[in-house]
Amino acid sequence: MLKLFCAHIGHMGLEMSSQPDVELFTMGIWSVGLGAVGVAVTGILLANTDLFLTKPKAASLEFLETTELKSLGEAEERTFRAGELWKKNGAVIMAVRRPGCFLCREEAAELSSLKPQLDQLGVPLYAVVKEQIGTEVEDFQQYFKGEIFLDEKKKFYGPHKRKMLLMGFIRLGVWQNFFRAWKNGYSGNLEGEGFILGGVYVIGAGKQGVLLEHREREFGDKVSLQSVLEAAEKIKPLAADAEK
Repeated sequence: MLKLFCAHIGHMGLEMSSQPDVELFTMGIWSVGLGAVGVAVTGILLANTDLFLTKPKAASLEFLETTELKSLGEAEERTFRAGELWKKNGAVIMAVRRPGCFLCREEAAELSSLKPQLDQLGVPLYAVVKEQIGTEVEDFQQYFKGEIFLDEKKKFYGPHKRKMLLMGFIRLGVWQNFFRAWKNGYSGNLEGEGFILGGVYVIGAGKQGVLLEHREREFGDKVSLQSVLEAAEKIKPLAADAEK
């Protein structure tokens, strides 16, 4: 009897001692879970600030004008220096992140809506792309009403090329841009490189310099059309004798 009593007491003690262990284990699991949620929430909040965004370095006129560009869609490919584009009358130039991107197509269409005003000012509208894949550039031409050239060295995306990777897909602003472009009827595809951010430049005639440089902060960060027009109005075309 004594042995049975001792065994029973020992079994009860084992059960009592194991109960706190289970509770501690449960509390540990909850702590880890809550910690993971906290880290995730903090990461999302930080990703929606500019804290981790690479700050753009301004592109000088000297840096841009020596860029080698290639013509597209011509019978004979032509290679020339970018400075030829704005030598006489200045230029508005869009550095396209990806021709198949519906956000880029939206911005291209909006910039093209300025074509009548730019034509009155005598300022041409151009675009550069970083690669040519299939009919992507040709399809993009439906949205962009200017000539498009190939910038293989991606100088219009520099001097310090900035990328937005997966962080872009947890930024609220990006999703708002997605919804805006989709609501406005734009569509696209996933062809080509689309992480190197683009921008828009307004460059004065000759050595007048870069009058406006808009660099994409995130996917779908469009330039202000009013700012483009205001900068274009400051362009001073070169007189015929000054060109010689």
